[in-house]
Amino acid sequence: MPHPWIADRMHTFDSSGIRKVFDLAAKLEDPINLSIGQPDFDVPQAVQDAAIQAIRAGRNAYSPTQGIPALREKLAARVAAELPGQDRKLFVTSGTSGGLMLALLTLVNPGDEVIIFDPFFVMYQALVGVVGGKGVLVDTYPDFRIDVQKVAAAITPRTKAILFNSPANPTGAVASAAEVRALAELAAERKIALVSDEIYRLFCYDEPFTSPAQFNPDVLVIDGFSKSHGMTGWRLGFAHGPAPVIDEMLKLQQYSFVCAPQPFQWAAAAALDVDMQGHIHEYRAKRDLIYEGLREKYEIARPGGAFYLFPKAPWGTGSEFVARAIERGVLIIPGKIFSRQDTHFRISYAASEATLRRGIETLCELADPVRFSSMYKKQPRS
Repeated sequence: MPHPWIADRMHTFDSSGIRKVFDLAAKLEDPINLSIGQPDFDVPQAVQDAAIQAIRAGRNAYSPTQGIPALREKLAARVAAELPGQDRKLFVTSGTSGGLMLALLTLVNPGDEVIIFDPFFVMYQALVGVVGGKGVLVDTYPDFRIDVQKVAAAITPRTKAILFNSPANPTGAVASAAEVRALAELAAERKIALVSDEIYRLFCYDEPFTSPAQFNPDVLVIDGFSKSHGMTGWRLGFAHGPAPVIDEMLKLQQYSFVCAPQPFQWAAAAALDVDMQGHIHEYRAKRDLIYEGLREKYEIARPGGAFYLFPKAPWGTGSEFVARAIERGVLIIPGKIFSRQDTHFRISYAASEATLRRGIETLCELADPVRFSSMYKKQPRS
């Protein structure tokens, strides 16, 4: 029986299943943790030093709502170089999650429809529900490609926005330039807001990153530093797009987040000068290691970016397979958290090579239900 004080919007979604696995990880001894969607490298030393320096210099008060000039100017210069000739406005957000919340509150009225690609980042459906919208899922199985004809067929008079994420969480799929262009042009033609979540843009391994903003100047881009620089706990993001939308998001930020943490904004300005390509090369190698280690046992679409694989469970439902894997100490995430289907599971390869090799070995054993069943009976895990 829900408490009578609780607002109806809170019943539109459940607590994150990913967080439940995180809580479980703390209770297991030496788990093979392939669940965490954050880099396993630390914040670069120069960025740490900049944060400490800012704190000790007394830069601990509120910043301007839109962010400190030192960071905004650097970001704006980078955006202008990538998207020349566009009149885009930019501000600093409290992480990309904060940016997404502000975007949906600004764009979506109760009853409006928002197109979401399935599988989707777990937060998308919840945020759309919180603002009173209706998520309309467009299927991308089995290869997780964007079919613009499916998107066009899903558009109704109530469609207000499309949520797009490439490289994608949970699949690691990177939309091709042709797919991105077709989606951007469709949004422009139908006068629908296209929100591009580009938090994994640095993690593209096989082809250059393509933003839909290259083909449609009205695309609203949400980006940040959490994944690219290992700053997940620092809550630093930014948004850029058409001035009328950004102005409304800024107005809302004044009455919600107020501003992003000022010391970390100074650190983010320093982060823009740090070359992260060494880490990207390492993650490409991790992608190749785990994909090659599992592909003969699992049906997997080869991921082109981010740091996730989304294999199909080799037997049972995705949830059943994940439950058995966790019993063996392998922490992975059931696919139904990201999808209306319960057929797959998510692996994060943001882990050490030793952890990945342990995970490959155990997952290959688990792929054979008959062999694993006999092993499991002989050697039950305590």
